[in-house]
Amino acid sequence: MQPFDKSQKPGDITIKGYSKPDVIQLRLNGTPVSINGNTSYTDKVETKLEFVLDEGETERLGIFNNETGTEIAHYNITYDNVADYKTLNFFNLPGIFLRASAVKPQVNLGRVGFEFIFPNLGEFSGSSLTGVKGILRRENGVILAEFDKIGKESFTPVKIYTYFSNIAPVYLELYKPDSTVPYIGSELIKVKIKQDMGANLIVLQEIMENGVLTVKGEIDVADYL
Repeated sequence: MQPFDKSQKPGDITIKGYSKPDVIQLRLNGTPVSINGNTSYTDKVETKLEFVLDEGETERLGIFNNETGTEIAHYNITYDNVADYKTLNFFNLPGIFLRASAVKPQVNLGRVGFEFIFPNLGEFSGSSLTGVKGILRRENGVILAEFDKIGKESFTPVKIYTYFSNIAPVYLELYKPDSTVPYIGSELIKVKIKQDMGANLIVLQEIMENGVLTVKGEIDVADYL
């Protein structure tokens, strides 16, 4: 016996996204979502979806490249998990898709600000960590900033220091949380990072190069904001 009337919940999702340079399209169960009369969009992508979910039902929200039709990401929204989707944030940039929001912090003239995110932590290293500790240093070893937890889903709080060079690199060392042990293996993991005056929102990425695990920090989301 099945109940005649199924239990229902409202779906009420605020979408705050960004895509550049790709033009994208949101599709709810295959139907394009219209935003201000447009079914494809670039730069800032903001809208609100309202629908009703029956118990046992799944609403599929997909993000597609409008030119190629390739699916970039999708979200399966159900009666049981709809409360987890009050706000949906994303960033779609060349070579990276972030399920996160990004706001360029205010950094005064003559100062440098850093925020980090590590979305593919564990993809190649096999690490089960949800975050790593980061220590940002000059070449001479002087500590510029410390980050207690660089996670996969959101940027760290900004850390600010005085700008000192437009050519000297800075290095981010990565450790297990609350320790001085490398987050994977036994060798110290150092990520060379270019510092720009002002805000730097760096995406860390695990990469395999010639069979060797390395971590890069070459994508700066601040360049797109």
